[in-house]
Amino acid sequence: MQNDNLNSKIDIAALPFSQACENNKQPILEVLQSELQGFTHVLEIGSGTGQHSIYFAPRLPEIKWQTSDVISNHPHINAWHNAHPAPNLFLPLAFDLDHDVVPVSSHLDSNHLDKPYDALFTANTLHIISWVLVERLFTLASDALPVDGKLIVYGPFNEHGKYTSEGNQRFDAMLRQGNTDSGIRDKEDIVSLANAHHLQLTNTYVMPANNQLLIFQKR
Repeated sequence: MQNDNLNSKIDIAALPFSQACENNKQPILEVLQSELQGFTHVLEIGSGTGQHSIYFAPRLPEIKWQTSDVISNHPHINAWHNAHPAPNLFLPLAFDLDHDVVPVSSHLDSNHLDKPYDALFTANTLHIISWVLVERLFTLASDALPVDGKLIVYGPFNEHGKYTSEGNQRFDAMLRQGNTDSGIRDKEDIVSLANAHHLQLTNTYVMPANNQLLIFQKR
């Protein structure tokens, strides 16, 4: 029977809030429920406010959901976790792509310290961080994942060097105005980068509002 807490209304007025996290969370969840069958331990990279984690974890009860982000975002994540706890949801680990390696969860036993995660998930990150950090993310993901492990990436992507919508074009211009190192990435560049790190694109899911969910599997 579904936990009644899943249907409780989130008091967004009392918590740090990101509309980007709320967008498409149900379509993303439906893909995760399919793609993560048989998986047991997910590291979320760049958990932001923590809104995705509190929505996904109780609806994926067989999976340990480990959040992570830069230290400055931990109070936001902790606030959401305290308001909506789940037994398989873990408080954030410190992880800064600029200089950290993939963090190891303290709740893991010694038999799982070498390859502790069988899946990595990141949403709305590749267009925010610099290309150098995008490259580092794929390097670390390849190192951290076991064979057949998955890297799942959500966000907007260009197709064949072109924007998929006028909205994405305006969004890209706004991103680059704030930071010239950010911007919507070309999907072909991401796939090429993934291939260089033994990560093969196995599925692409078209999401509402001109976003995509890309599934990479380590070969």
